[in-house]
Amino acid sequence: MTTPPTSPTPPASPADPAPSPAPHAPGTAGSRSALARRGLLAGAAAAVVTLAPVDFAAAAPRTDAGAGPGAARGTADRTRTVRGILPPGSPDFVYLPVEVPRGVRELAVSYTYTKATVPAGTQNNALDIGLFDERGTALGGRGFRGWSGGARSSFFVRADEATPGYLAGPVRPGTWHVALGPYTVAPEGLPYEVTITLRFGEPGATPAPVYPPERAKGRGRAWYRGDCHLHSVHSDGRRTPAQIAAAARAAGLDFINSSEHNTTSAHGAWGGLWGDDLLILTGEEVTTRNGHVIALGTDPGTLVDWRYRARDNRFGHFAKAVHGAGGLVVPAHPHSTCIGCHWKFGFGDADAVEVWNGPYTADDEVALAEWDNALVASVRDGRSWVPAMGSSDAHRDPDVVGLPQTVVLAEDLTRRAVTDGIRAGRSYVAESSAITVEFAATGGRGLRAGIGERLRVDADTPVTVRLDVTGAPGRTAHFVTDQGTLYSSVLPDSGTASVEWTTTPAYAAYVRAEVRHPATVPGLPGAFAALTNPVFLGR
Repeated sequence: MTTPPTSPTPPASPADPAPSPAPHAPGTAGSRSALARRGLLAGAAAAVVTLAPVDFAAAAPRTDAGAGPGAARGTADRTRTVRGILPPGSPDFVYLPVEVPRGVRELAVSYTYTKATVPAGTQNNALDIGLFDERGTALGGRGFRGWSGGARSSFFVRADEATPGYLAGPVRPGTWHVALGPYTVAPEGLPYEVTITLRFGEPGATPAPVYPPERAKGRGRAWYRGDCHLHSVHSDGRRTPAQIAAAARAAGLDFINSSEHNTTSAHGAWGGLWGDDLLILTGEEVTTRNGHVIALGTDPGTLVDWRYRARDNRFGHFAKAVHGAGGLVVPAHPHSTCIGCHWKFGFGDADAVEVWNGPYTADDEVALAEWDNALVASVRDGRSWVPAMGSSDAHRDPDVVGLPQTVVLAEDLTRRAVTDGIRAGRSYVAESSAITVEFAATGGRGLRAGIGERLRVDADTPVTVRLDVTGAPGRTAHFVTDQGTLYSSVLPDSGTASVEWTTTPAYAAYVRAEVRHPATVPGLPGAFAALTNPVFLGR
């Protein structure tokens, strides 16, 4: 899950400050009228607020010795600072227009905001930030240039390079927008300060991105291990892509998915890190105010917009965009308690759901229970079902890459084969590569069905369910059906453990397996060691 934004470090004093707009009046909850009265926004009735523009065009660059790094000879950096207060009830996104003249080589932004003194139980200030270029801020449009949420206090973009989280490219003339996202606002308002610096000079060349290949060597049809929810320095993580790739190999993974918050900047950052032994997929953690969703295995460079809530009825459109880019829609940590994390878009567009996110917590138990309820509903109504998966959501030490990992039966180690396997539910989740699971049901005239499959036998046909587990000594295995847990067995302390149970399709519409550690928290079952998707029974 995303780390809640923290107050960034105050920016350095501007080199050439212009008069700043007067601070916004705090106003009342839900009101934008205070902003409108001060002339600081356009379209006050709209779903977003646009502040008064910052205009550099009227002032030509000075010719003095104060030119900063990257400025052309005989020119100087130009800086403007804007200060204000966002009131409680501000919209999710507030846009600060920046009029960019010709000849700009680099646009740099720094910002800070003030934390308030609030009573217990009251949310304090937190402010995200991002950037859109002269192509505009339209939902799903082409103007996106980067997003860092609350992870950074400053960033820059230019043709040849950009801060991680942002996209390199020319700084063309026109109206750019600094995007402010008031994540939470204290009762007295959110005071902020944004400093924009333009550096002039030759623009430089933008290198063509090099994206990971869609195929690794693989072993043909086999079980492949992956971690599909990871964060690097390109969002709010602390590891570099190189460190993540090394950790993935150490964890015994065959594939990973790049999933930064609301940006694609990491897609081209994996050069030299893939290999015959590691497939790197590209995606995104689409971080909305009503839940987070992993876009898994999308075409490189595909950005999925996040600037909407469930009430806006836009999620289906962007789910189609994920599918159109060859990816999967996977709601992440759907019952996490962090602000904006709880999933509110429903599961009608989902290809899988993350029921195990990082080290086991009560949130995972709730997610598993809701998923199991959905399985029961799918059997009752004859609808398609949504497979379960798990990922580490690792951000930094001591987060463990590959805890947990999704183990997928795929035709080969390719993007298409892996996503096909996940979508079909031919997978289980394990806490490490030390644990291997085989799970299947047999019955009738030599029929067999594995994980994610259906054993098509008559309702009264005896069915034998078998679980083989390696690497989980002393754990407890459970067989779970649409009635609940109907059989449990303690695994031996060494070797491969086999557990069998006999039932019929009339008694159990499906069977899935869980392997758990001993319980340590009162009122909660033991933590997961492994869990499988179901085998369905009956015609």
